[in-house]
This record gives sequence, structure tokens and C-alpha cells, in this order.
Amino acid sequence: QLGSTVASLGNATEPGLWLKTPLVKTEMQGRVTNPATGKSSTATLLPIAGSASAGSRMSLAALRLIGASLTDLTTVNVSTGG
Repeated sequence: QLGSTVASLGNATEPGLWLKTPLVKTEMQGRVTNPATGKSSTATLLPIAGSASAGSRMSLAALRLIGASLTDLTTVNVSTGG
């Protein structure tokens, strides 16, 4: 478990399942879980600058898979592996 982050919709035209987050320092495969729905998705975790408490940006496809709102901020749990 890498931790929790507040995710918002990233670039909607960028395809794939990804989460751009300050929780990782290098690109890796991971899993993102929406505790509100219990739904999860595998995702490529991509590093972005910022403190670990800073927000993250998630792909449109991943947000849909975990049942998150596309317009609200969603707290998600992030872990390594698939």
C-alpha cells in the first residue's frame, strides 16, 4: 500500500489506465481502489512532482472503472502490483 490520494480527472484525451501521482518516484504497475464503491482497477502509476499529500490525476477510463465521479475529487487507495 503506497497510501491514499485525492484524484481528479486528468487529460481526458490521453488513453489508457493511469494515475499520475506524487506517491511514486518511478513508473510502475499498480492498483487503484475507490473505498466508496469498493471497485478497483489496475493502472500505470506515473510520477509527478509534489509532496505525497498533493493531489493526483487519473485517466478517464480508470475513473469510470472504479465508479468515481468525473467532476468530483475522489479519494483513492493506491498500491503496487496488479
